[in-house]
Formats: sequence, C-alpha cells, structure tokens
Amino acid sequence: MRNVVLLGPPGAGKGTIAVRVAKEAGLLHLSTGDVLRDEVARGTELGQRARTFMERGELVPDAVVLAMVQERVKGQQGVLLDGFPRTLAQAEGLAEFLPVHVVVNLAVAKDEVVRRLGSRRVCRACGAVYNVVTQRPRTEGLCDRCGGELRQRPDDTPEVVARRYEVYEKDSRPLVEHYARQGLLKAVDAARSPDQVAADVAKILRS
Repeated sequence: MRNVVLLGPPGAGKGTIAVRVAKEAGLLHLSTGDVLRDEVARGTELGQRARTFMERGELVPDAVVLAMVQERVKGQQGVLLDGFPRTLAQAEGLAEFLPVHVVVNLAVAKDEVVRRLGSRRVCRACGAVYNVVTQRPRTEGLCDRCGGELRQRPDDTPEVVARRYEVYEKDSRPLVEHYARQGLLKAVDAARSPDQVAADVAKILRS
C-alpha cells in the first residue's frame, strides 16, 4: 500500500478527486483542513494550540500541522494526503515520519480556476459544495441535502481567487520541483471533467 500526495491550486478539484480515488484504492483520505477543524472542535491539546493562532488570524505553524498529521497516520497502511504538504518545509517534516511514494499534481490554468471558484456556492447550514456551471442544485439557491441557503464564499470572488492562485504558484513551485527531483511527481490535466481526472489519477496509482 502506497502513500500519495495530491497537489493542485485552489479549484483544481483536489477534494472531489481525493474522495473518489482514496475509496477505490483503499487509502485513508486525509485533508489537513478537516483534521485541523476536528482537532479544534474536540478541544485536543494540538487543537487548542492551533486555535490560538487561528483566533489571531495567523497561519498555524508547520510543527503543529505536522504533529496533527503524524498522529492521524500512525498505524495506517496507505494514506492519501489532500493538499498537503503546502511548502517545502512541510514536505521535509513529513518525510521524517511518512514515506511518500507518488505525488500527483492536478494542473489547472489561472483563468480556469477563477471561472470554477467564481461559480462555487456553499451551503450555509451543512457545508455542501455546488457549482452553478457544472454541478447545479436542483432548486436555485438551495441545498439539495438540507434545504439550506447557498452562498458564495468571500474568498471566491475573482480578484481574491486570482491572488490565491498566484500565492499558491509561488509557494508550491519549490515543492513541485522537490518531488520532481525525487522522480515522484506525476502531472494530470485537471481542466477536464472529474470523471476523466479521477480515472487518470486512479491509473497512476495502479501503475
């Protein structure tokens, strides 16, 4: 069983692809955002440390995030890390406790990311995600799952999305080059449908 890192800019579809591929491959799907929120909600020691930084509007330090990930991967036979590591420092810290066997980079151009995220809507009540272009709710403005109101996240406006993409490109370039030098990096064109992207990622994991 292999450990996989799934990289890609905001809007590349990492979460959607990760859920599908991890289930098929029998891997533990680990999203650091979900882990962080869970640790905070449960009031764990790590969660309390993270909350201190979050309440000040600061990034949670690498050491805290890495400790959370390390705790979750103990004893696991295969892990799919969704959008983590984000920086070279995190990659180096990860390597100390979890070997990475393959890294899949979901490649999407900035214009496509802006289009996708500008069309994203999130349920206020349950957090379900829709896209008014590619994944519309059955009733305009309402969640299929719970009937809650759908809204656009403040960080999904075109100007903010463009900035987020540029920050990701700047921060991730050394990380992508790091894994490429190790011969672990595989690129997938993520501008296509989720079915096509998931099929390509699954093929890489089977090879």
